[in-house]
Amino acid sequence: MLADMPSALYVLALASLLATSPVLAEAPPRAQQAADAPTLHELNFNWTRDGLITGVAGVLWIGSEALFKEQLVPKTCRWCDRSADGADTLNGLDRWGRGIAAKTPEGRDRWDTWSDVIDFGVLPVGVLGAQYLLGSASGAPPRYFAQDATIIIESVVIASVVNQGVKFAVGRERPFVHVLPEDQKGLTEHPNDNNLSFYSGHTNMAFAIVTAAGTVSELRGYKNRWLIWAVGLPAAASVGLLRMGADKHYLTDVLVGAAAGTLFGVGVPLLLHGRQQQAQPRAADMSMNVSGGLGGVVLSGQF
Repeated sequence: MLADMPSALYVLALASLLATSPVLAEAPPRAQQAADAPTLHELNFNWTRDGLITGVAGVLWIGSEALFKEQLVPKTCRWCDRSADGADTLNGLDRWGRGIAAKTPEGRDRWDTWSDVIDFGVLPVGVLGAQYLLGSASGAPPRYFAQDATIIIESVVIASVVNQGVKFAVGRERPFVHVLPEDQKGLTEHPNDNNLSFYSGHTNMAFAIVTAAGTVSELRGYKNRWLIWAVGLPAAASVGLLRMGADKHYLTDVLVGAAAGTLFGVGVPLLLHGRQQQAQPRAADMSMNVSGGLGGVVLSGQF
């Protein structure tokens, strides 16, 4: 059953594109469309500010991973789940959670690959595609999608750079490394990743992108915005399960990753991009004077 699970998750994630495709339905008459159109809201957005925040956070995240990782990662675990005499002190929750891990190297590699495919491919494409379709079906102008996509990406890169800093600072040993003899821990395929278990970056990113899209849709007032939550959250949770199946993270790593991703996915749109105050239309002032005389009737008024 576990071997078939990634394929099912892939189908579930792709289904989000179809489930959120109101443009595929037959268009109602124009009068009905106007009557059913939701009230959409402008959000606080500034291209200079948000472009700068997104760019700086993105450079810090990608730079720390691609350029400076070797200098920043802890060479030995700081959180080793072992006592001074080498006894295993792993907590019961994480010990129980490791039961989901694949039993063979091939199985762990398969779960690892699927977590990458969903987290860096299916989820971003599916979520951004769904966001575009929800906005279009709600009558949003094209600039709304450009802003929405920037807010979502901004939320993800902020969440990711914070996650990167925590992983480098905490230095928790990964599950598959934890069970290796000491003389074999330096022989893993990527030794620089050995002590970056807490907290799960894949899960953090998955929940950040889904909850950011859901929050932006709520702020805008898009129709059918519940679909983002209904399809996206299970897909994000599947990423955490896949990371545990790959034996790259403990259950607590995944739970904290989901909480952190949600915190930034909801918090960044709410704190930086709340709804603009809508100007209240002033009631029309109306007055009319009627005067009559020998020359006729004169009407004058202010509207």
